[in-house]
Amino acid sequence: MTTKSSKVLITGAAGFIGRLLTRRLLADGYPVRCLVRNDTVTPATGAEMIQGDLLEPSTLAPALEGIDTAFYLVHSMAGGRAGFQRRDRDAAQNFVAAAEKAAVRRVIYLGGLGETGDDLSEHLRSRLEVAEILQGGRFATTTLRAGIIIGTGGASFEMVRALVNRLPLMITPRWVATRCQPIAVNDVISYLAGSLDDERTAGGTFDIGGPEVLTYKEMMERFARIQGRKLYIFPVPVLTPKLSSYWVGLITPVPASVSMPLIEGLRNEVVCRDNSILDLIPLPLTPYDEAIRGALVATVP
Repeated sequence: MTTKSSKVLITGAAGFIGRLLTRRLLADGYPVRCLVRNDTVTPATGAEMIQGDLLEPSTLAPALEGIDTAFYLVHSMAGGRAGFQRRDRDAAQNFVAAAEKAAVRRVIYLGGLGETGDDLSEHLRSRLEVAEILQGGRFATTTLRAGIIIGTGGASFEMVRALVNRLPLMITPRWVATRCQPIAVNDVISYLAGSLDDERTAGGTFDIGGPEVLTYKEMMERFARIQGRKLYIFPVPVLTPKLSSYWVGLITPVPASVSMPLIEGLRNEVVCRDNSILDLIPLPLTPYDEAIRGALVATVP
């Protein structure tokens, strides 16, 4: 059983979610170790820092020594578009081998919604494969599946912000009618921390989303309205997600290696099919407009 004396490892600690989760767990009284590739990165004061790389197996034993529970928050898209699915697979396999050797008891993984069907994007296929690799380990894996996360510094949020601010008129593909269930980043952090606290989540897979199901068109229109902007969106049938990913890559500050796989995945509906997490971790979920307003005044973690 996880206690406040149980040491917790956060992989991907320098990322958008990793930094916020590190601060939350430290505030909750957990001893936290952060695995980072660059030893100049400090996610939060008070955390133990250790340098390592999931693609370098020899660096993992010191990071996992004495760890009860590890958070797996790593993806490889930022390392370049080519081969990110293979890098994700290698990183997960290396982690499982090292975690088993270190006798890690629990792993908590943040994956993606929409991981069903035969027409998944490369990004969602990779998220599903990583979940399956972790679930095959000799430890209890909790998988939380989220769609668009609303928070400053998050790739999906920054793409929407840039599109709304730079393109008052958009000729868009049909994916703008795809439904999604965005969730505020603070709610994601609460679910991750709550999964650590509640042993009933061990070994389970849970969908997490906000209180509203919206189309991407509705998301962008409401974002614009909150900022006092006018936005005109005209969907056309000939513009595919792949083609639209190129102009999104040009318009937004998010690296193309990240934005293009995300845009190509917008053809897949990302809506919670199972709400059982609410029985275990009953959160007052943040409405979409409130999440946007909070993100607009927040600083990058």
